[in-house]
Amino acid sequence: MSNNSRRKFLQKAGVFSTAALLSSLTKPAWSRNLDKALKNAEGLSATDLAGEEDFWYYIQQSFTVSPGIINLNNGGVSPAPKTVQDAMKRYYDYCNEAPSYYMWRILDQGREPLRKNLARLAGCDAEEIAINRNSSEGLETIIFGLQLKAGDEIVASRQDYPNVINAYKQRELRDGIKMIWVNLELPAENEDYLVKQYVNAFTLKTKAVNVTHIINWNGQILPVKKIAQEAHKRGIDVIVDGAHSFAHFDFKIPDLDADYFASSLHKWLYAPIGSGMLYVKKEKIKSIYPMFATSDSPLKDDIRKFENLGTRPFFIEQAIGKAIEFHEMIGSARKEKRLHYLKNYWMEKVKDVPKVKLNTSLNPKWGCAIGNVGIEGKKPGELDTFLLDKYKIHVVGIDWENIHGVRITPNVYTTIKNLDLLVEGITAFAKA
Repeated sequence: MSNNSRRKFLQKAGVFSTAALLSSLTKPAWSRNLDKALKNAEGLSATDLAGEEDFWYYIQQSFTVSPGIINLNNGGVSPAPKTVQDAMKRYYDYCNEAPSYYMWRILDQGREPLRKNLARLAGCDAEEIAINRNSSEGLETIIFGLQLKAGDEIVASRQDYPNVINAYKQRELRDGIKMIWVNLELPAENEDYLVKQYVNAFTLKTKAVNVTHIINWNGQILPVKKIAQEAHKRGIDVIVDGAHSFAHFDFKIPDLDADYFASSLHKWLYAPIGSGMLYVKKEKIKSIYPMFATSDSPLKDDIRKFENLGTRPFFIEQAIGKAIEFHEMIGSARKEKRLHYLKNYWMEKVKDVPKVKLNTSLNPKWGCAIGNVGIEGKKPGELDTFLLDKYKIHVVGIDWENIHGVRITPNVYTTIKNLDLLVEGITAFAKA
C-alpha cells in the first residue's frame, strides 16, 4: 500500500473509538468497527488495501477462530463468519419448533430468492443454478447423468480431485466408457503447454472433458476458457470442477465457456459446511439425468430436477444467503487481492531458504490463496507434523501423483503474525 493511501486510511481509522462509543449498543463492537472500516476503505484500490492490516483486522473479528491453533488448511473447508453461524443456528431452532411446517412451508420459500442471489453472484441465469451439498455431489450428478455408451471417451487429469476420478472410474467399469488421463507437470505458467495437454488427448470419440479450475493439491489455476473453446470446436462437453474457484478469485461462470460447473460453497464463499451449487447451461439441462429420481420425466428442462434430495438441512441452505452478503460486503476484487497477497507473503520469505521448493506459482494468473511447499529430502507428512507439534499450525501434507509438499491455505482472517510464525517454522524445519 502506498504511504499516501495508508495515511488516508489511518487518519479515518483514528475515529474508531469515538464512533464506537456513539454507535447503537444493539450492535456488537466488532460489527460497528467493521462498518466503519469498510466506509473508511472507500476510494482505496483493492491492490492498495491488500496489505492494509488495519483494515483486515476488522474483517478478522467477524470470525470465531480458535486461539489454540493457527488454521492454514482453509483449502479443506473454511469456517463461516459469525453472521452465517448465527443464521444457521437460528434457522435450526426455528425448524425444531414444528419441523414439517417450518421446513416445508416457511424456510423452503426462501429457495427461489437464494437461487437468484447465487445466480447474480455467478453471473448467470437463475434457471441454470441448482442448490445442493457440495461440489462432489454436483460433479457426480453430471458424471453419472451424461448419456454415454460403451466406447465413448472422457478426458480428465490425474491431478483432479479423488471423488471425481473415482466417479469416472465407476462409469468406466459399469458402462464401458474409456477414460483418457492427462498428467500435468506443475506448477506451470505456460498456457500453451496446459491447453495442449488436453487438446492432444481429444479424439473423434471424446464426448466430454473434465477441467479443474484451481487444482486443490497446489493451487494451480488452469486456463479453463482456452481448453473449453478447443473442446467446443470439436463438439465436446466441458465439465468444470470449481470447488476452489467460486468466490475465491473474481470471475463469472459464463466467462469460462463451461457447460457444467460445480462448487462447494463452504470453502471460499464461507457458507455453512455442507452447502454447494451446480451450474448447468440452459440448453444442456434436458439431456442430463438427475442423481435422484423425480416424479415426472428425468429429462425435463428444469434445473430443479437436480434438487430432489428428499428431506434436507433447510437451516444450512438458507444461511447461504448471509454468506453471500458477507462476500459482497468485502468485495470480490478486494478478497482476491488479499488472498493472493497472503500466499505470496509467506512464499516470498521462504523461497530462497536452502532445500525449500515452491510447488505453486507466485503469478496471480496462475495462483491465488493456495500454496504448496516441499523440503528437499523430507516427506510432506514430516513438515505437517512438525508445524503442528512445534508451532500449533494446522496444514496438510500432499502426496498425490507428481505433487509432493505441504499445502498451506490462509484466509481473510489470517494475520501477518500467523504467517511470520509459519515462515519461522518452515525455515527451522528446512535447516534441521
